[in-house]
Amino acid sequence: MGPSGRAPWPVSHGILLTEKSLARMGLAEMTMNITAKDRFQEICRKVEARQRLSFDDGIALYDPAIPLQVVAELANSVRERMHGNVAYYNINTHLNPTNVCIYRCRFCAFRSDLRDPKGYVMDERAVRVRGQEAFENGCTEMHIVGGLHHKMGYDWYRGIISQLHAEFPSIHLKAWTPVEVGWFEHLTKKSVRDILIDLREAGLGSLPGGGAEIFHSEVRDQLCEHKANAHKWFEVHRTAHQLGIRSNCTMLYGHIEEAHHRIDHMLRLRSLQDETGGFQTFIPLAFHPDNTELSDLKKPSALVDLRNIAVARLMLDNIPHIKAYWIMLGIETAQVALHYGADDIDGTVRHELIYHDAGATTPEILSVERIRELISETGREPIERDTLYHQIHRDPEDFRKWTTGKALELVGN
Repeated sequence: MGPSGRAPWPVSHGILLTEKSLARMGLAEMTMNITAKDRFQEICRKVEARQRLSFDDGIALYDPAIPLQVVAELANSVRERMHGNVAYYNINTHLNPTNVCIYRCRFCAFRSDLRDPKGYVMDERAVRVRGQEAFENGCTEMHIVGGLHHKMGYDWYRGIISQLHAEFPSIHLKAWTPVEVGWFEHLTKKSVRDILIDLREAGLGSLPGGGAEIFHSEVRDQLCEHKANAHKWFEVHRTAHQLGIRSNCTMLYGHIEEAHHRIDHMLRLRSLQDETGGFQTFIPLAFHPDNTELSDLKKPSALVDLRNIAVARLMLDNIPHIKAYWIMLGIETAQVALHYGADDIDGTVRHELIYHDAGATTPEILSVERIRELISETGREPIERDTLYHQIHRDPEDFRKWTTGKALELVGN
């Protein structure tokens, strides 16, 4: 028999639960009541047999009666089965062309009214300067999102992509959430498919995962009643995947949602991934309440952050990567998350504004050396990737010169 008298976990299928981690799980299980222990053992058996976890399994994993440490050990075993001991990062920059927005989402501190002193719109010169800066700093990716400016037409948004792609063709442009694509649909009266084809011709490389928030209407209607709904979010990503455009997916947590809303959210993502296989990475986004209409709420704790990472790794069995976004989690929590199910820490993240406006106290940028050091401190091996998860090889004589290597494949599944 294994720790706590349960049947041992076989390792023939690749679950990397060491004797030490099993011992830690055994000690943690001593604090569980019989019901919680039996429930968790059943989840462990499913994970070992590579059986899909259910809605009820997900709810159980959020139950405080099951200690975070045992959930973490199980998630880490899956993470190591899939990715071994590596952790990924990239060299990227953010571009938020405007903060003027027609919507007034309660959780957003970034948006501005047209006549607000903090409102801005970037012109072609400002976009060019930002692109040049990205190129000079060796960036492989620009993450482009912003407000829905009611005075700017679709051509302005498309022109940002077209300009950057023409002037800096080596930089991958990950741009426009389904919220923006839905706005483009309104502006042009064209279909989502035609808009995505047009943006791809302009230079679009992939889609970010923003705008998902929480899909369940009980929560979404309170957070962002008039913004693109869950149906539109999925329509855009499904269409993108059908066109061969890869994307990420997110979940904003730590506000008014409950565990069942989070699990419902993850299962909807998992279902679309079953259909299309187009999601690369899931990024849990911790809510920052400062300067929002929900400023009376407390920011989620590191323990909540880490449990979300772990539960996501266990529930989203068909999404390859789980990202610990250090901008929102904080550097230390992001490091710990690399042993709680995450395999990616994001990147240098130059010029991030949205979460800093909401009170994020993390640095606005990290150097490549610091990113690699943070990963190495956790015992993981840092690997630079591009947006589509190919390994990047840098010229040791000129950091701006790089080549794209092979696709980074999963160790196991």
